[in-house]
Amino acid sequence: MKSPLKRTLFAVIVLSLLGGCANALFFYPDSKRYSLPSDSKLEYEEVSFLSSDRTKLAGWFIPAVLKEDGGKAKGTIVHFHGNAQNMTAHFQFVKWLPSKGYNLFLFDYRGYGRSGGTPYRTGIYNDCLAALSWIAGKEGVDTERIFVLGQSLGGTLAIRLVAEHPEFGVRAVIADSPFASYRKIARDKIALISLFKWAKWPLSFLIATDSYSPVDVVGKLSPVPLLIIHGTDDRTVPFYHGQLLFEAANEPKEFWRIEKGRHTDVMLPHRMKYRKLIIEFLENATGSNMPEC
Repeated sequence: MKSPLKRTLFAVIVLSLLGGCANALFFYPDSKRYSLPSDSKLEYEEVSFLSSDRTKLAGWFIPAVLKEDGGKAKGTIVHFHGNAQNMTAHFQFVKWLPSKGYNLFLFDYRGYGRSGGTPYRTGIYNDCLAALSWIAGKEGVDTERIFVLGQSLGGTLAIRLVAEHPEFGVRAVIADSPFASYRKIARDKIALISLFKWAKWPLSFLIATDSYSPVDVVGKLSPVPLLIIHGTDDRTVPFYHGQLLFEAANEPKEFWRIEKGRHTDVMLPHRMKYRKLIIEFLENATGSNMPEC
């Protein structure tokens, strides 16, 4: 099977069989419990809520750690996590935020952790929509100070969702290591397989659509401030994805190029300086120049 035609036919047959399992390119859930907020001495509330198709989802609401009685949280951050494991693992990236005065709401997409169902693109998008609806209706949450922080797949979801649903009045979006297009990231992954890399363009069209890709709508996010963070050595989502999204976005926007940064490592302890900058970005987003919601 050395001719280009035979190789193409073989690849088409194999990937056609895989087409029904294309979710495996994007979703790698598990149900293991890695850590709890209480492990970090944080109070929290275990919550459950329903997606639009009645799938039951699990989450945590972690109130801000306030320095004085009667103090008020600076806002509420909704975390959209990455495509592997579940929220109990991704909690490590954002567990520092309550100590900075922000409520934190984490949840698992369908099929992840203790959430019901099986992950697929439309379902997970609707899960994120349900999470925003839940937090907007929670007593004591200031709906004029809700932020969305997404990492990897979560960053992709955050941009798309907030751009299409301005009714929630989200004050700012932070997208850490997002991919711009489902088809482009599928193409990147196909290119890593020596058998298929020569045919990555046609094969990416065969196994992946671009529905719910953020690059198509990121321009509509304005006037909500957008921060895109991407490491130059990201081997999971190539750096050019962040560049594409930033170029397609309208002001106000910021792009943080993290030299030698790996995938979603900007919030880990060895990059402590960026935590202060993230808080500054959130505080600036609630300044007097923000639109009325």
